[in-house]
Amino acid sequence: MLKSFSARAIVPVALAITGFVVVCCLLLYSVMKRDMTRDAMQHAANLADTIVKSTRYAMLKSDRETLGNIIRNVGDQQGVEHVRIFNKKGLVMFSAASDELNHLVDKKEAGCIGCHNGPKPLTTLGKMEQARQFKNKKGVKVLAITAPIYNEPSCYTAPCHFHNESQKVLGTLDIGLSQEPLRKTLITLGERMAVFTFMILILTIGGVAALLRRSVFVPLQLLRSYAAELRGGNIDTPPPSLDGELKEVADTLHQTSRQLRESRPQREQGDLPGS
Repeated sequence: MLKSFSARAIVPVALAITGFVVVCCLLLYSVMKRDMTRDAMQHAANLADTIVKSTRYAMLKSDRETLGNIIRNVGDQQGVEHVRIFNKKGLVMFSAASDELNHLVDKKEAGCIGCHNGPKPLTTLGKMEQARQFKNKKGVKVLAITAPIYNEPSCYTAPCHFHNESQKVLGTLDIGLSQEPLRKTLITLGERMAVFTFMILILTIGGVAALLRRSVFVPLQLLRSYAAELRGGNIDTPPPSLDGELKEVADTLHQTSRQLRESRPQREQGDLPGS
């Protein structure tokens, strides 16, 4: 139980400041984590768009060798967990992993259920709707983007292609990026925010304690010592140099003590026998 006035004054303030700072830092970390994750998704979506545009010419020319080299080169990049192109039936036509070629993609997987959860598959998705996060078979957290390859006039009018105009989606590019860099960045951010929060708490609580000591605790201690002097009979002791309400209290104690001393002889005379 807190008995001293200093403890009763500082501890609640310290607890309130600690709770406020911790909650604010947690909210800030949550917002920054969401923003960084959104930026990573946007980066992955832009990368998928770049790959689609880079392979467009090879697709128009039906150059399967060039298209396969592009996909393999992208898959060899650090941080790329998988990259593949499958047709509208879900058959993998090109992939950085040779064991995936000519295999059907499970439409119930995380990358497919977003479009295939209804009677008819969706043909358009927003940038953020194309993204999903999951752990692959190697236990690596992956941020993947599914980018539809839409049918364009240059596609269904090309002499080497058999796509008709009514077909909206020709295939899908699926690329997955490792979230390990993002995870490490978030860990570093969390550690730095923890240190920053600790520094704020120490400086704030220390500053508040110093201000309370200078403005409240020291004047109260002087007032307490002065009251003890008066109680011991040292009425001539001048009141301490204080400000504000505490000065008024000290002056009142001083005046009351002098009045009591001046009225003491009269009270003693009144108490004498025969008076």
